[in-house]
Amino acid sequence: MQLEVIQTETEWETIADEWNQLLKESITRVPFLRHEYLTAWWEHRGGGEWPESTLYIIAARGNDGRLLGAAPMFLSKNHAGESALFLIGSIEISDFLDIIVREDDLDTFLDAILAHLTGPDGPDWSSLEWYNLLETSNTVSGIKNLTSKYDLLFHQERTQPAPIITLPSDFDEYLASLDNRYRRELQRKIRNAMGYFIPVEWYDVEDEDSLENEINDFILMMREEEEKDAFLTEEMVSQFHTIAQAALQAGWLKLSFLMVGKEKAAGYFNFDY
Repeated sequence: MQLEVIQTETEWETIADEWNQLLKESITRVPFLRHEYLTAWWEHRGGGEWPESTLYIIAARGNDGRLLGAAPMFLSKNHAGESALFLIGSIEISDFLDIIVREDDLDTFLDAILAHLTGPDGPDWSSLEWYNLLETSNTVSGIKNLTSKYDLLFHQERTQPAPIITLPSDFDEYLASLDNRYRRELQRKIRNAMGYFIPVEWYDVEDEDSLENEINDFILMMREEEEKDAFLTEEMVSQFHTIAQAALQAGWLKLSFLMVGKEKAAGYFNFDY
């Protein structure tokens, strides 16, 4: 396994197809690890969350040149003001992050990463701070098992829980999974909406030309909450638009609105991946 360090956007762009292809077979397959999502995130540094940061991606290749692993990282200052390595996508915007590698190559790749980081060619860093990892990810245990080999300390904590619900394959199965009381109540509300004196409709945003205005409408809804309004800085709004554009072009943006008459009554922003 041969390592290469990617430190420019141009270099990173050249492996976009390989990156996404490897992700399809990786230990964690989430949209937050797609090349187009991470590059959109990096363009705005998480909506201004990491203004002072340097790209530091470690990629691994086999003897045949095939991409075997990618650790999408960047260097920045942690809360203590020390140089640390974070996963691209950290912390506030992305739900789940990880390295990109097949299960069979995980331990070897992690070993190679730590060997590089602690070796003479590694960057100046004091800690490896990988936020947003799933608790079930084998990356966590893999790093823990290697810390003594490289004389490193290991610490794990739950900071901001991101709940996961496994949904049935279709809406009818979902209804069948509910208790009778909740199922009847949901069906009643659907009937009321369908019979409402003002038309109630639902639509998905699919037109790239209208996406900017649709996102602006969604952001206005978010601003109804005081906490969200404070979160949506000018840089964060730009970040939102860039990610939405990338997701729509890639085919996995699910931006939907509920219309009551001519007014948007509700909406949700999702990745259908």
